[in-house]
Order: sequence, then C-alpha cells, then structure tokens
Amino acid sequence: MLADKLKLLLGASLASLMFGVQAHAETLPEAVAAAFATNPQLEIQRYGTDIARENLDLARSARLPSVNLSASGGYEYVDTDAVLNFGVGDRPIASAQLQASQPIYAGGRISAGIERAKAGIGAADRNFDAARQDLILDVVTAYVDVRRDREAVAIRKNNVEVTGEQVRAAEDRFEVGVVTRTDVSQAQARLEGAKAALAGAEAALEGSQAFYEFLTGQPPGDLVVPPPLPALPAALETAFADADANNPSILAAREELRAAGAGVDAAKADGRPQLSIVTTAGIQETYGDASRRDTNVSAVAQGRMPIFTGGAVKAQVNAAKLQREQARRRVDAFETQVRAQVAQSWFGYEASVRAIEASRRQVEAAEIAYEGAKEELAVGVRTTLDVLDQEQQLFEARLSLIGAERDAYVAAHQLLRATGGLGTTG
Repeated sequence: MLADKLKLLLGASLASLMFGVQAHAETLPEAVAAAFATNPQLEIQRYGTDIARENLDLARSARLPSVNLSASGGYEYVDTDAVLNFGVGDRPIASAQLQASQPIYAGGRISAGIERAKAGIGAADRNFDAARQDLILDVVTAYVDVRRDREAVAIRKNNVEVTGEQVRAAEDRFEVGVVTRTDVSQAQARLEGAKAALAGAEAALEGSQAFYEFLTGQPPGDLVVPPPLPALPAALETAFADADANNPSILAAREELRAAGAGVDAAKADGRPQLSIVTTAGIQETYGDASRRDTNVSAVAQGRMPIFTGGAVKAQVNAAKLQREQARRRVDAFETQVRAQVAQSWFGYEASVRAIEASRRQVEAAEIAYEGAKEELAVGVRTTLDVLDQEQQLFEARLSLIGAERDAYVAAHQLLRATGGLGTTG
C-alpha cells in the first residue's frame, strides 16, 4: 500500500523537518483542537444543524391539534322601538371562546414537510462534517507548511553562512594570487543571491505562520513531527468507491435532492382536498338589569377543495420540479468533482512518494559532490565557481526533500478528505 511505503520514508526523512523538541512543543492534534474551539465557520455550520432540527419539530407540529382561546369584554348600548323593550340601555358584556382544530387529511402536505425537514437535517449534518474535514485539512496543511518554511529558512541561513565563508576564502586566495578577481566577484554574487533567497524564505514563513494563527487562534509554537498517516485506500478504485459512499459534500447534495423531491409532493398537496375537525366552546355574559349567560358547543368537519387557483398550484409544482432537477444536477456535479479530486490527490501522493525517494538520493549524492569539490579546490583542481555550484545543488536538494515530504503528507490528507475519511488527526 502507498501508506506503508510513505510511512517507511517518513520515518527517516520527516525528522529533517523537526527542530529540537522543547517543553512547550505543540502537536498536530492540539492544533486541530484549537481550530475546532475558535473557528467561526465551524460554529456557523453547527448552528445550521440546530436550525434543521427545529425545522423538523415545526413540521411535525402540523399533525397535532391547534387550540386557541379568544376573549373580549366591553360595553354595548341597546335601543329599540319594540313594545316590549326589556334590557335596553348601557350594559357590560364579556365573552370567551375555545377552539380546537385537528387536521385529518392535508393532501400529503404534512408528510412531505416532515420528509423535507428530515432531509434538511441530513444535509445540515453532512455539511457540518464537510466543514469539519475542510478545517482539519487546512490545519494539517498550515502545520506542515510552517514546519517546511522554518526548515527552509534554516537551510537558507546556512547557505548564506557557507557562501559567506566561501567569499572570505576567495578573498584570501586572491590576496596571495591563487584566484582572480573574477572568482571573488562570482562568490560575492552568489552570496547576494543567497541573501535574497533567505529574504524570500522568511517572507514565506511569515505568511505561513499568519495563516496558521488565523486557523487556530494562536501563533505556532515549536511544532513537532506530525503523527503517522492513517490507513489509505489500497487502490484507486477503492478510493473512488469510498468517496461515492462517504464524501460529505456528495451526501449533503443527495439529502438536498431528497428534500427537493419532498418539496414537489408538498406543492402538489396544495391542489388536493383537505379535511379537519373543528370543535368550539364559547360563553357570553351580559350584565345589568337583564343579565344572562349564553353558552355554545359545536364540533364540525371542515373540508376544503381548491377549484380554481389562477394557475398558482401548477406554477408551484413546476417550480418545485425544476428545483428537484437542479438538485439532481448538483449531485452529478459533486460526484464528478470529487472523483477528479480523488484522482488528483491519489496521483499527487504517488508522485510525492517517488519524489521523496529521489530527493533523498539527490541529497546524499550532492553532499558527496560538495565535499569532493571543496577538497579538489584546495589542491587547485576545481575553481571557486565549481564549489559554489555544488554547494547550491546541495541546498536545493535539501529544499526539494522537505518540499516533497510536505507534499506527500498534504496529498495523503487531501485523499482522505475526498474519500470522506478525514477525522481527527493523531
């Protein structure tokens, strides 16, 4: 498996990325935990899951009876020209009514609403999982970027120091007539180039540390070697199957398609008959000389059948069907996109593993060549430029190695993200 191959390589080569571990060393799991505790985007997604669950309670409430109590009080004036005119004049009155309504049949609207709310919960949960895995991937990338850039700065600083020694040696040899002014100028030019490269590496490190602090809410401390990689898919086709079954973005899109299908059923329900039972109990009190109390109780079945809605129901149904088709296309788009991500990260990972092997051999060969060039310069077989060239090749080989190690670790986590298997690191 690719994972086993990389673990063997990283066992030796990742050590080059590590500074001395101090008392307050920071691990990758700690960085991920800090990001979970402070990242606002993750908190936004968490609220989305809570809202989705409240929407399910709201949809289920449509099945339950609704009970309303109304009351009124005031005065009325009664005047009449009838021969018998009892109870005329001003008098206070008060009334109260209790009404309960229980849906019996709603054309499938309530069931569709519940189904849509359940799908909404599934989509919200999957979107939260996607945001969580995206954050893990960002933290992993930022973590190894800081370590890579710190090592790059250390290598560049060493390059400046070694090149400075070469300049001083060239100047000494020039003083005794062993080399020419051209050799000294070449060494000085390489030194200025090394200083420029160091400035660029330091700027890259500042950017990496700033992004790390943005993600975790704290500046990077002494970052230790990241933990070994989790198990990766054994084959590319297995990775494709895992992504299709577990990628949270695909799963969220499928839940949204399910919700859109329920939306079609809900729209159709508005054109169907509806039936409910309504019970009412009321009381009215009249005060004064002719005070009395009137009470009433009723239970009726109320039906509603849309006959003509001006095309509103048809338009709602058509719009819901288009939304369902849009959701289906979104699923297809995510499946295609994720498949491409799986292939890209898979082959990127393989290439990085091979690059680690090649870079390690390149570093070993460059070290031998550099030492040999220095010895040959001492006996006059090599020129100062030859030594500077070998020195540059050695530093570039070391930079290529730490870059390949970083790329392999990130590509592996990108593959895990694409297959939906990127959990807590460590």
